Amino acid sequence: MDPLDNVYALAFGAHPDDVELSCGATLLKIIAEGHRVAVCDLTSGEMGTLGTPETRREEALRAKELMGYFAREILDLGDAELYYTPENLRKIIRIVRKYRPDTVFCNPPEERHPDHTKASRLVQDACFYAGLQRIETSLDGKAQHPHRPRHLLHYIQFRQLEPDIIVDVSSTFERSRTGVMAFGSQFYKENRTGEPTTMINRKEFLTGLEARAHSLGEQIGARYGEGFLLSGALAVHNFSGMFAPAS
Repeated sequence: MDPLDNVYALAFGAHPDDVELSCGATLLKIIAEGHRVAVCDLTSGEMGTLGTPETRREEALRAKELMGYFAREILDLGDAELYYTPENLRKIIRIVRKYRPDTVFCNPPEERHPDHTKASRLVQDACFYAGLQRIETSLDGKAQHPHRPRHLLHYIQFRQLEPDIIVDVSSTFERSRTGVMAFGSQFYKENRTGEPTTMINRKEFLTGLEARAHSLGEQIGARYGEGFLLSGALAVHNFSGMFAPAS
């Protein structure tokens, strides 16, 4: 990849749709600000009750087009088999070095689904190790250069965690729902019969997502918000840029 193709933000998810459900509106905001965004799904979600691996891949690529991502990759590390191994860690390091992002988003460190927790640890560690000179990786036969992202943010999923920061996504939240609904095999649709009920294909699930976005937005005086946990201290280099005066 040419250095000019570096992305500003790289979002990892344990499964296809994790990213769209949890930080899709923030990614759209970043794209609207003129930056490239890439997404990497660690698995195909092949153990999910609904849909097939092939369907979920098609849906992921459809979401990429609808959301306007620069790239999307699926690593196939194994749904329900997402283990912390040197091989899996190295595959994620290779992705970090390929796209060389400033900012990485990933699953939260504590979650209902074990794969989400495992993905969080793998990505956080890979972001650190990707900066070590003596860990050697290659892509398309060429040695990769070390790269450590400057920022790592954990998005919020099932558990109602207290965010460290809330992003105003009032301008992008409604559009981000098109990315979510690209995964049509997984979520509520009218007149769908003969399918088992899951946690996420209930009508109330999508209603709850919107309610959370409203609640987070209310905390910052906005219509919609998405919350994130920081992996470290946030440096403030431009005080009035961070703590903007009243307009």
